Amino acid sequence: MPRGAAPARATRDPRPAAGRPIEAEYRPRTPIDAHRAIALQQRGAHDPAQTTAAGVIWRASRTPQGIATIAVRVERTRVRAAAWGPGAEWMLDQLPRLCGADDDPAGFDPGRHALVADVHRRHADLRLGRTDLVFDALASAVFEQKVTALQAFGAWRMILTWCGERAPGPTPRPLFAPPADWHLVPSWTWHRAGLEPPQSRTIVAAARRRGGVESAAASADTGEARDAVFTSLPGVGVWTSAEARIRAFGDPDAVSVGDYHLAHQVGYALTGHRVDDDGMVELLEPWRGHRQRVIRLLAISGVFEPRRGPRLAPEDHRRR
Repeated sequence: MPRGAAPARATRDPRPAAGRPIEAEYRPRTPIDAHRAIALQQRGAHDPAQTTAAGVIWRASRTPQGIATIAVRVERTRVRAAAWGPGAEWMLDQLPRLCGADDDPAGFDPGRHALVADVHRRHADLRLGRTDLVFDALASAVFEQKVTALQAFGAWRMILTWCGERAPGPTPRPLFAPPADWHLVPSWTWHRAGLEPPQSRTIVAAARRRGGVESAAASADTGEARDAVFTSLPGVGVWTSAEARIRAFGDPDAVSVGDYHLAHQVGYALTGHRVDDDGMVELLEPWRGHRQRVIRLLAISGVFEPRRGPRLAPEDHRRR
């Protein structure tokens, strides 16, 4: 080392130099809230596949062409993006759909309820984005079955960090794409991550049929047809199917029946009191075709039922 030269800084980053990305921009024809559409794909504050830093959304995915990272900056009239990795072109081609370009609110009548009308007036640019990554959307929904969000997001973070692939590009913190072979994740790794056996078995069994599931779901042209595909898998019910439809396809009519909180939230926002799943479905019926849109509007309305007690304490089964 030359005299006076600073020692090389050690690094544990296993990636090669990032290199130059490929870049693109998307200019929506009408104003849309692209930032909200993309941000809602994030699974918790510490999602290893998506984060936001300095106004830029960073997202790692395993695309049909391979792993890729995309960095998205949403501006007033355009969305600028840069992408790295073998799947970079796929990520940039898919960017408009991620931002909600395929979501068509035509025919939606917010005037059926005063609160919905008011929130829609303030957020007419709300759009439902989609990832077009069917199996990873399904797997992330299975993680959230019958547990608290804290438990689900923690298990998601551990499995992606341990079994996923390090994302390319100059990410602000290490990001990881989902595993290439979910069915090869060993049982003890699921256990260490805190995911219960019914959920891990569901993901592993579904992964063995991944190609057929993805093809059938992508070719289905209605929510009901996609429900039939997803619920044909052992351990996948209507709640999981709806969540997968929302994430992968931006389904504007999906309703997550069976959710621990959703019916209470919808009922309180629309009527001032709780309802059960049947009551929620009845309340949302006038907006059939746009029921998920109404749910999303109610979520940002600021109208929430006051808490009546402590939060549900997560149960850790790992020492059983």
